[in-house]
Amino acid sequence: MTLSRRWFLKGSTMVPMVAALPLTSGCAEDDAAPAVFVHGVASGDPTPTALIIWTRVSTAPAGTSVEVVWELSTDDFATIAATGTATTDDSRDFTVKVDVTGLVAGTRYAYRFTAFDETSAVGYARLPSAGAQEQLRLGVCSCASLAHGYFHAYRALAAQTLDAVVHLGDYIYEYGTNEYGETRPYEPAHEILTLADYRTRYSQYRRDPDLQAVHAAHPFIVVWDDHEVADNSWRDGANNHQPDTEGAFADRKAAALQAYREWMPIRDSADGHIYRKLAFGDLVELFMLDTRLLGRDLQSDVGGPPLEDPSRTLLGAAQEAWLATELPASTATWRLVGQQVMMGQLPQFVNPDAWDGYPAARTRFFDLLAQHAIPDVVVLTGDI
Repeated sequence: MTLSRRWFLKGSTMVPMVAALPLTSGCAEDDAAPAVFVHGVASGDPTPTALIIWTRVSTAPAGTSVEVVWELSTDDFATIAATGTATTDDSRDFTVKVDVTGLVAGTRYAYRFTAFDETSAVGYARLPSAGAQEQLRLGVCSCASLAHGYFHAYRALAAQTLDAVVHLGDYIYEYGTNEYGETRPYEPAHEILTLADYRTRYSQYRRDPDLQAVHAAHPFIVVWDDHEVADNSWRDGANNHQPDTEGAFADRKAAALQAYREWMPIRDSADGHIYRKLAFGDLVELFMLDTRLLGRDLQSDVGGPPLEDPSRTLLGAAQEAWLATELPASTATWRLVGQQVMMGQLPQFVNPDAWDGYPAARTRFFDLLAQHAIPDVVVLTGDI
């Protein structure tokens, strides 16, 4: 996706590259990866002056704590632009996530970590401009089912010149081996339910060399969808959760979201919500929403309020109010709305898990655009 002041191009130059790639990509871990940092590095949520950087200490014994040195540079570490230390332990699965502030807008930074006398792979991220910005290139992706195949698309994105990758959810899948897709087995082999399970699944994903490559190449801007917890989740349950045999959904959801925050390069909010906005100069404001786990009512086809109920909500009252304030206030040339499920109406069927199942909420969104005559809004969709 490329945005400029004069035109908007929807699509990807990635497709022909993918067709030319060998089908064995991602089937083996990178044997050259440093033993201390086998899960690579990542960055996320770039602002004109700040960046989240992430890694994991992969060899630390349980019950210990580890001090990790981090560094940012603009000249391949001939000089150091920013540095510091972070301490991690098994309470956060030995992940390290640092919100580095005081950086220079529009600058491309390299970053790395050191622990146990070993240095990680190097990651790269360009910060947005603080003022005028002529062009923005984003990669947009979702639905990474490891069991269905290999991550050639991630490898193709890693080779692109991008400002960021927007991931719209289903970064992992919760199923057990051969339950949904049979190309690659899962770790653990059973459907994931506990904090240890979710951590293990993220660990497996983040050892994939193609996923590591795209994280090292570009900052990510992420939201979760349902499979980060369980299929067709709503705020208090999921289609793929059976309380009689799998325990309380609240416990599973809490475990899943803790692991997500540990393993993903997302800026943490005080109350845990993930809806937020990020600006790329005066060209784009990106509004990232949570249509899945914060305020969603139960889907109508499995016992929720009927479709025509005007009180049905997909976002929840607080998030709707935030969007109703922030979207009209934007002065950017383009306003992007990143979210999980299809907003447009497909002609073939009504999907009760998407905005189709929440028509009053969709009408309120369209009314917001009409009431304030908000131009140049593009909705980005994951899920299908």
